Amino acid sequence: MSGRIQWKKMAGKLSPYTIKKGLLYLRHYGIREFWIRLHERFEPEEVPYGPWFEATRPDAECLARQRSRRWSSDPVTFSLAVPAWHTDPVFLEQMIDSVLAQTYPFWELCIVNASPEDEHMRQILSRYPAADKRIRIKELRQNLGISGNTNAAFDMCTGDWIGLLDHDDLLSPQTLYLAADLLAREPDTELIYTDEDKVTEDPEAHFQPHFKPDFNLDLLRSNNYICHFLLLRRTLLDRIGGMDTAFDGAQDYDLIFRACESAHAIRHIPEILYHWRTHSQSTADNPVSKMYAFEAGRRAIQAHLSRCGCVGEVTQTKDYGFYRVRYPVQGEPLVSVIIPNKDHPELLRACLDSIRNMTTWQRYEILIVENNSEGEEIFSFYKEAEKDPHVRILTYQGSFNYSKINNEAAKQARGEYLLFLNNDVTVITPDWMEEMLGVCQRPEVGAVGARLHYPDGTIQHAGIVIGMGGIAGSLFVDMPAERSGYLHKASIMQDLSAVTAACMMVPAQAFAQAGGFTPDLAVAFNDVDLCLKLGRLGLLVVYDPFVRMWHAESRTRGPEDTPEKVRRFQSEIEYMRVHWIDLLKNGDPCYNKNLSLTKWNYSIRPKE
Repeated sequence: MSGRIQWKKMAGKLSPYTIKKGLLYLRHYGIREFWIRLHERFEPEEVPYGPWFEATRPDAECLARQRSRRWSSDPVTFSLAVPAWHTDPVFLEQMIDSVLAQTYPFWELCIVNASPEDEHMRQILSRYPAADKRIRIKELRQNLGISGNTNAAFDMCTGDWIGLLDHDDLLSPQTLYLAADLLAREPDTELIYTDEDKVTEDPEAHFQPHFKPDFNLDLLRSNNYICHFLLLRRTLLDRIGGMDTAFDGAQDYDLIFRACESAHAIRHIPEILYHWRTHSQSTADNPVSKMYAFEAGRRAIQAHLSRCGCVGEVTQTKDYGFYRVRYPVQGEPLVSVIIPNKDHPELLRACLDSIRNMTTWQRYEILIVENNSEGEEIFSFYKEAEKDPHVRILTYQGSFNYSKINNEAAKQARGEYLLFLNNDVTVITPDWMEEMLGVCQRPEVGAVGARLHYPDGTIQHAGIVIGMGGIAGSLFVDMPAERSGYLHKASIMQDLSAVTAACMMVPAQAFAQAGGFTPDLAVAFNDVDLCLKLGRLGLLVVYDPFVRMWHAESRTRGPEDTPEKVRRFQSEIEYMRVHWIDLLKNGDPCYNKNLSLTKWNYSIRPKE
């Protein structure tokens, strides 16, 4: 899109409110970062969301089939808890009508009116119970605050499941049907959440879809991505209690943490089923209007860490509603940095110099694994490098096999943590090693990966998606590094199915338990396969964007363009297809089925 067309598109969305909002963001970010975010926000969609939503929403025939379904003799009942306070009459009616339009009939709508002096609201709310007994209204004598009002709505609920619905938001007509259908197949479920988007005053103007992964602990610690639509089994809510007034402004974030800590099974419906209303006073469109909520969110994360017995310091990022958790290193563990190498002394020198000169953590050893170098210069460099007490030179004499080389080095490593590093990687962030250690020391973590940049300042790796490009591929490739990506995904910590071993830390014990790298994968996908094996053990693979490195990818091995290399690559593709067929077939749980597997930037998958 040309600059003129881009500016025309931006200008077309300006209003006194948006100008005021923009000035607030400008003051917050500063000119440079505001300009970057402005351009990122108005980047043209490869698949426009509005038409996509219309093409994928269920038609009248589908909704009729849902309504005609016969359920068991003891169907699940959903109670929708709605705290209402000075709600716009139009929005209030639209919210109630969206519940009445549900294709699943077994529900009750429990509305607490915390503003009984509002005559318009009273008139609207008085009409509905007479027309439908599933709608129940309770008037409070005074406003109890958002948590108190919500708890009062919880007290009204008699259903098996309780859903949280804001007073001006909307549900898609199939929402409760899909939840009931999930429960018929997965009866052990205790918490359900869905995807969501936003609407303006016009309920048909859909934009900014939030396509979510399945449950993702580190993403939840970075942002309340679960948010809407949330359904809790009544027994779970009884166990954890209701809203805590100490977290007003982020009371749902705190509730979600407590629910996820206690729930036996958390499931995600990857469908846009909730429509979050935006207007000048809503947090959805104007986060600046509720700055106190972000501090409450930070405290909610801190309280969650404390309950989990996890030491961490929570800070807000520059992006409202997004957080960083720093996990301090416990003790002084030794890290074994393993670097395979063949020739290219200039690359290896730059790599080692960056580690020596930039790294603030000093408890490390470097194992350089020599593999069939041919030039005399590299062997002279080895002699020089070994003068450093941190460095050991190992030799692997077989033909190049990344998996075997690293497995052999791991056997000789002395560290409690193995840090696999390519010889063409150099350090950007000085505290990179302790940052990775702090995350990797958590007992639930099996691997930590970094954010890698090309020398031209674009992103080379920000995590890996299974199925991307056929088998697996990196996210945000070639995106300018100053950008943060879809919902800041390139810039926040989260769990992914895989990260690259160009810079990856793994506990030595977990590496051994997973069986190390698979020797059948000599060049490609060995890191992906290892991460998936760690995941199969129940361990998390964490993408940590606060570790940043330069990476001159494939400078050592060169392009994969010989007949031998092509055959080898095809055999590695076949290995992954055979051994991980279920995952490739069912989709990456850390991604979303509605997102593209050919684009690297969270573009929407076109309707087939």
